[in-house]
Amino acid sequence: MDLDRMWVDAGLAMTRRHFFGVNAAGLGTAVLATLLGEDLRAASTAEPVGNDRPFPGLPGVPHFPAKAKRVIWLFQSGGPSQMDLFDYKPGLGERRGQDLPGSVRMGQRLTGMTATQDTFPVAPSIFKFAQYGKSGTWISELMPHTAKVADSLCFIKSIHTDAINHDPAVTFFQTGAQIAGRPSIGSWLAYGLGSESKDLPAFVVLITQGGTGQPLYDRLWGSGFLPSKYQGVKFRSVGDPVLYLSDPAGFNREDRRVYLDALDKLNQMQYDEYGDPEISTRIAQYEMAFRMQSSVPDLTDLSKEPDHVFKLYGEDARKPGTFAANCLLARRLAERGVRFIQLFHRDWDHHGNLPAGLPKQCKLTDQAAAALVQDLKERGMLEDTLVAWGGEFGRTVYCQGRLTATDYGRDHHPRCFTMWLAGGGIKPGMTLGETDDYCYNITKDPVHIHDLHATVLKCLGIDHTKLVFRYQGRHFRLTDVSGEIVNKILV
Repeated sequence: MDLDRMWVDAGLAMTRRHFFGVNAAGLGTAVLATLLGEDLRAASTAEPVGNDRPFPGLPGVPHFPAKAKRVIWLFQSGGPSQMDLFDYKPGLGERRGQDLPGSVRMGQRLTGMTATQDTFPVAPSIFKFAQYGKSGTWISELMPHTAKVADSLCFIKSIHTDAINHDPAVTFFQTGAQIAGRPSIGSWLAYGLGSESKDLPAFVVLITQGGTGQPLYDRLWGSGFLPSKYQGVKFRSVGDPVLYLSDPAGFNREDRRVYLDALDKLNQMQYDEYGDPEISTRIAQYEMAFRMQSSVPDLTDLSKEPDHVFKLYGEDARKPGTFAANCLLARRLAERGVRFIQLFHRDWDHHGNLPAGLPKQCKLTDQAAAALVQDLKERGMLEDTLVAWGGEFGRTVYCQGRLTATDYGRDHHPRCFTMWLAGGGIKPGMTLGETDDYCYNITKDPVHIHDLHATVLKCLGIDHTKLVFRYQGRHFRLTDVSGEIVNKILV
């Protein structure tokens, strides 16, 4: 072969990174530092291979003393109806069937499901409310177990968001942006704080099995432009809890250890030559998978839990994949140092037949969510564990479709909805925010999603304006260019 031709082929195959890597002295070093600068330094945060903590945090993080060490987020996908659960509006009974005044709606954007309705009849809740605890919090009859722990919770009735449809709304809640591609909140926390655990991921996702409703995509717990080792790891309730953890037939654990040690050396050689942070990520993930082979079976074996725990969470906790079992598993993950644990439960999207659909979801989730708070408190863990409950938006006061004496539905409503928080630096037994008589607009203490994110980060000792990652020429953060800390709910 022509030697000149071989040289040209080799030159075409050489990347710019490879060129600077093999010419590390003089010009190569200077130009590489200029071109990559902060991008390379920000991306290459992994500690050397063999470190006992494969998911370390950033230097200098937390920025100040933290109240919370970890977060358990109980995400109720679909949008629970705030006025049927927590935002009591007794005056609506007198307005039943009346058209929502234009002065209240103020030309708000509607979804395609109700935009063609001629009228917007007010549909008051058919469920009874009562006050609970020393705080006197109003809670629906659908949430009797939540009512028992009312004095441990902080209700925010003035949450609002930018999105009116499910996918962009859930994406916004998870990433701070409506368009997919940015890191999820769990990934940001894993990136900033790392994991306390040596043999479990920093970010774990659990999904209630058997539910219907809006789809949940893996990108919702993805790492976006952060190194992929910070993405959430989804645990399954059927078969292996995590895919590909089991060794192939005839391949024992000792063989796997030898194999991984050899693979680590090859990957380390590649990393030393190219400096690609994803190679470092690959090394860490292989090692984490090996450690999880021992830690995950013990973690997911709920048979060791005493009977009184199952009585607390409900008998569904004995059934893998239920919301109750996932809540119990979340407590076990928290005990083992997982930084961010997120549970997804669907079926809250009640456009019709709400009087039948909403009680069903409450029955599946109410006892276990309250039990989680109580269990953490009894174990002395609630103090440094922040628990959050809520969906991506709320529901409209007006009926979607035909309003009858026994049936009504509600459309999406981003202007105001209710969430509750507990533990981890949050004031217990209080309610923040107020809405108007129609539960349509916020009248006091509005809390935007960016504000909520900033406040959660504050509880974890993080200044939300300083947890940033440089990508494509700009610095990104979870709260984008917004976010005000909600100091009224902080201890």
